[in-house]
Amino acid sequence: MQIRDKEKIRQAVRDSYGKIAKAGNIVDGLSPAPSCCGPTETSTPAGSNASCCGGSEVAPGQISALMGYSKEDIQGVIEGANLGLGCGNPVALASLKPGETVVDLGSGGGFDCFLAAKQVGETGQVIGVDMTPDMLSKARSNAEKMGTKNVEFRLGEIEHLPVADNTADIIMSNCVINLSPEKLKVYREAHRILKPGGRLAISDIVATAPLPADIQQNLALVSACVGGAATIDDTTRMLQEARFEGIRIKAKDESRELISQWAPGENKNAGDYVVSAYIIAVQNNLKIKYCL
Repeated sequence: MQIRDKEKIRQAVRDSYGKIAKAGNIVDGLSPAPSCCGPTETSTPAGSNASCCGGSEVAPGQISALMGYSKEDIQGVIEGANLGLGCGNPVALASLKPGETVVDLGSGGGFDCFLAAKQVGETGQVIGVDMTPDMLSKARSNAEKMGTKNVEFRLGEIEHLPVADNTADIIMSNCVINLSPEKLKVYREAHRILKPGGRLAISDIVATAPLPADIQQNLALVSACVGGAATIDDTTRMLQEARFEGIRIKAKDESRELISQWAPGENKNAGDYVVSAYIIAVQNNLKIKYCL
């Protein structure tokens, strides 16, 4: 993939996220705009509301409930923090402890960051990284409204994290790494900023078979969290190359029906190639057990 192609993908994703951030507050409890993991504008009928995983006129809270968040999680953040953009619940997967430092890749409106902040407590820290200025402003505004003191949001690309070496105990991400045109760089950056023995807790979209070229080259499908998905084997290989160990990937086959709703127009069969999955790994081979 040439540099100009990578930048074209990043810009398409940045534009998609920016439109979501600018959409403003939820209207009547419904998502006001298509999500980056939902139907694109070309597939959304005029006057309808569409969002990740839920089709039309579905509230972000309903989407998050389908993704594994509890009622307490959903009600525990202010309106506008939960944009319904995820494909799982990495906060539950992470098994966070008080005092830990968490970095969230692609933090969006801050939903997962705010949930993590409660679990790590006042002695812990959460750093959200997002490449979209409008989304970053939204997250910072949400943090101020909530009075959350142990969360900060930084502008940056997940391939070039604005975080020092050996900072994080845990790295989370929710339906974001699939959007990157340079996933190996993302995993190498994750390894760099993790402390020895630090761990990944990721919810993402993976391909169960190689994607056809027309799907990979469709920017609408890339922005819809489908066209950029790596296969499970390639994801494992990249994690190994980035020097992670204890790698486990659990695909959620039941997600196929929901994912099929994300693809625009005539591309509905794109969902046949991908599923959501939980991905865990550790920075080295410490004797730590995690369950999926």
